[in-house]
Amino acid sequence: MVDTIVRATDPTDLVGEIESLGRKLAAVRASIGRVIFGQQAVVDETLITLLAGGHALLIGVPGLGKTRLVETLGRVLGLDEKRVQFTPDLMPADILGSEVLEESEAGRRGFRFIRGPVFCQLLMADEINRASPRTQSALLQAMQERTVSVAGQRHPLPTPFHVLATQNPLEQEGTYPLPEAQLDRFLMEVDVGYPQRDAERDMLIATTGVAEAPLAPVMTAEELMAAQNLVRRLPVGDSVVEAILDLVRSGRPESTTIEDVLRHVAWGPGPRASQALMLAARARALIEGRYAPSIDDVLALSGPVLRHRMALSFAARAEGVTIDQVIERLTAPLA
Repeated sequence: MVDTIVRATDPTDLVGEIESLGRKLAAVRASIGRVIFGQQAVVDETLITLLAGGHALLIGVPGLGKTRLVETLGRVLGLDEKRVQFTPDLMPADILGSEVLEESEAGRRGFRFIRGPVFCQLLMADEINRASPRTQSALLQAMQERTVSVAGQRHPLPTPFHVLATQNPLEQEGTYPLPEAQLDRFLMEVDVGYPQRDAERDMLIATTGVAEAPLAPVMTAEELMAAQNLVRRLPVGDSVVEAILDLVRSGRPESTTIEDVLRHVAWGPGPRASQALMLAARARALIEGRYAPSIDDVLALSGPVLRHRMALSFAARAEGVTIDQVIERLTAPLA
């Protein structure tokens, strides 16, 4: 995937599309806000991921509404949504599908492919780190290639296709942490924290009554794909491009002079991080109703985009240095 800067031939048409999409996205956010309380940053970052055409890894302790968020997004965006609970005994065929031997009325035998839950538009991979590396790899291959290969036959996945995976940072016993090379398949890593007191109060009142208000679709899958196309057509200024390059390249020990990176980073983000940051910055500008991304968008999204694409050295872990502290040091020259 190579992201190119495309400037619209007719600025008037582009402005009209941006304004129309901005109104639609405002309605989407308002509808989600009636169900998800106190997680506006999480909602926005997840929406940005979908608008950018990518996948997200949601990390948070149990009970913070991660499953509820995915279900709500599927309903509001009009997507075919499915959920898979990852467990140590889950096999690749349980996700991708398998072939079964059938016999026709004429007595002829043949194989028929039965599709697995991955054949949907929005898949929730719940606690992805509890499955074996073999099963993780099967899903992550589908995420990257948007196709499934079974018995030598390729089966394309529906469009759009997005995976929102969750991970519990507390319980590590019996888990299989995702390798860094596979983490790179996720466009963003979204940290899900506890809600503020007022938001939690509203949640208590809204969710413990007799019934909750039903959600109606605000967008369709076709409208989401049109929005993803618009994201790629959004113009990007040279200053934003240079800021993305400076930020990503400064996180690589091989191409930086920043002392904190040289001491604390084992390896830095690759070109896919630059692509993700470019698309995410465009999507964030659209959500906020702006016609082009700014350096502020790059700064706001640097953590979710870079956090899972960098590895700390042994010395950094021994000193108690966190990856967020390193990213804060990288963004300081741009602030």
